[in-house]
Amino acid sequence: YRGFIRAEVIPYDDLVRCGSIAQGRKEGVLRSEGKTYPVQDGDVIDFLINV
Repeated sequence: YRGFIRAEVIPYDDLVRCGSIAQGRKEGVLRSEGKTYPVQDGDVIDFLINV
């Protein structure tokens, strides 16, 4: 957990429909989650960390 800031999560089906993570962010389907988020099947996750 050291250095963890947050995880940006988008379901795979939404990512395919949007075409990119940036577009998913614009459409509001990208979520920010914390350390306790239970990863779901089909999640695409971008981990933001501080090194």
